[in-house]
Amino acid sequence: MNHVSIFVLDQDSAYDFYVNKLGFTVHTDAPMGPGMRWLTVCPPEQPELEISLMAIADGMLFKDGAAEKMRDLVKKGTFGFGVFECNDLQATYEELKAKGVVFHKPPTKEFYGYEALFADDSGNWFSLGQKK
Repeated sequence: MNHVSIFVLDQDSAYDFYVNKLGFTVHTDAPMGPGMRWLTVCPPEQPELEISLMAIADGMLFKDGAAEKMRDLVKKGTFGFGVFECNDLQATYEELKAKGVVFHKPPTKEFYGYEALFADDSGNWFSLGQKK
């Protein structure tokens, strides 16, 4: 797999969060027709993985009120979830926290390793774990 999608409420805000807070690299930022934008970012150490920051809007993907329902699910934090890994969880946690990332769980030892939980500015939840 070389592309995954994260549904976001606002692409400009998501751009700021993923690039300026998480430190991802912009791969593609291009118009895709009237009012549409193809925006992908990559983790710096995984340039082959493009994360598409998909706007939730009525149209091709969302029809008959589905966009409104999807926005509500994302806002409530009930739709998206992903896992990111880092080499030093405590240092990455402190760095991201200083940049304004809101963590819902600080670094904690679990049976599967160490993890912290945070959400993006749209409401998508992520686990940040330390590589073994």
